[in-house]
Amino acid sequence: MEQSQLQALKSLNPDELKELVSLWERANLVEKRNALPKYKPYQKQLEFHAAGKQYRERMLIAGNQLGKTLAAGAEVTMHLTGRYPDWWQGYRFHRPVTWLAGSETYALNKKGVQRILLGAPEDRSQWGTGMIPHDSIVKTTLMQGVQDAVESIVVRHEPSGENSIIRLLSYDQGRGKWQADTVDGAWFDEEPPLDVYTEGMTRTNVTGGPLMLTFTPMLGASAVVRLFYPVEGEHSRALFRHVTQMGIEDVDHFTAERRKQVIEQYPEHEREARAFGRPVLGSGMVFPVTESAVKIQPINLPQHWPRIVGLDFGWDHPTAAVWVAWDRDTDTMYVYKTYCQAKTTIGVHASVIRAAGNWVPIAWPHDGYQHDKNAGKSYMALYKEQGLNMLPRHATFKDEDTSSFSFEAGVGEMLERMQTGRLKVFETCNEFFNEFRAYHRKDGKVVKEYDDVLSAVRYAMMMLRHSKTVLEMAPTKARPGTIVSFGVLDQETGY
Repeated sequence: MEQSQLQALKSLNPDELKELVSLWERANLVEKRNALPKYKPYQKQLEFHAAGKQYRERMLIAGNQLGKTLAAGAEVTMHLTGRYPDWWQGYRFHRPVTWLAGSETYALNKKGVQRILLGAPEDRSQWGTGMIPHDSIVKTTLMQGVQDAVESIVVRHEPSGENSIIRLLSYDQGRGKWQADTVDGAWFDEEPPLDVYTEGMTRTNVTGGPLMLTFTPMLGASAVVRLFYPVEGEHSRALFRHVTQMGIEDVDHFTAERRKQVIEQYPEHEREARAFGRPVLGSGMVFPVTESAVKIQPINLPQHWPRIVGLDFGWDHPTAAVWVAWDRDTDTMYVYKTYCQAKTTIGVHASVIRAAGNWVPIAWPHDGYQHDKNAGKSYMALYKEQGLNMLPRHATFKDEDTSSFSFEAGVGEMLERMQTGRLKVFETCNEFFNEFRAYHRKDGKVVKEYDDVLSAVRYAMMMLRHSKTVLEMAPTKARPGTIVSFGVLDQETGY
């Protein structure tokens, strides 16, 4: 404050000073009552919003305090008011709407959904400082028996001059409370029980409106999370379900130093979920290692590292293939490419594998001896007829023992490699990480669902001793001493 301004304030009498403070407070309140236009989403929040144009069901899983509830609250407000900003690329309504929104309890609703939409719940004079503009709030109805908890908000839809409404519910009331009439959209802040989620879904079936979930995935591979994983390779899910994952490195309201402090303050087994928004499985996790311990950025792969493909056969569940490079010196295997596709012919699968280098040996499972009902030949033989370099025997731990293909032994070796840093996966291999997050045990046994890519990795690992270099398999095409980046592949040599 300048000296002249300070002198002017000192010259005011108490009544004048009181009036000045009152004017300042009113001006400040007017400013706070205009929060929606100030919402400037991060890139991940933008991706979440934009996905609504194509996907009916969307999940924004994020670490704590990163802006997931803010993003959904801003979007719901746009739908209720019809006030869409110029940058908006997501789903758009052209009429007043009815929405449901909720969390685990009404107490959490007040701290999350209600606070974001209205403002501080404990001070009603502040209602209108949340995302819903003060001049758009027509009416609020309180929940009986819960202090300062709002049950519904009537909001003016600006383009039509009519009213929208949003009802605030809680999961602990059970699915019955979610059995409302047909609504246009539903927002679940914090992960709901499956029956509550499906009830909310049912309420929007007629309108086909959006369903949004925003939470930190502390429950791991829960029933709701598994609805969304894996997305790749499953056509029905990919059509209407979308996952946006937002971690602490995706926001800039933390300094680099503070970001490091936040990550380190959490117990190691919680960091994946609380800081990076990645689902964890706790004691049920098949591979109890952090995703960051396995995931790496793509690196250059030397020609002297031998290659092998792991192949898992499927139809209703996907056929999966993985490409692996093996650093013999450190006994480290690098998964650098994945493929996963359901209900697709052998010819299509084979063409994808050939395009990445049909000289690479292919490891395959014991069920490759099974016969295709239509062709009358084994799956292994059918792929071999497509010109693929199928290894002569199914994947085993020892060449002389065709019965040495124990599932638990394979899982155990994969885990040991992960724990010792000898199994690395390029971050571009999305299908691998979708399965990795959801792979869990129940009653001590591995749940063999969504494990096609992981199985292909296991077969490749078991047969690493049969991997080959391009110098061994295609010497006329190789250029000794050359290192080639992943992604620039010659279709004949695979480099």
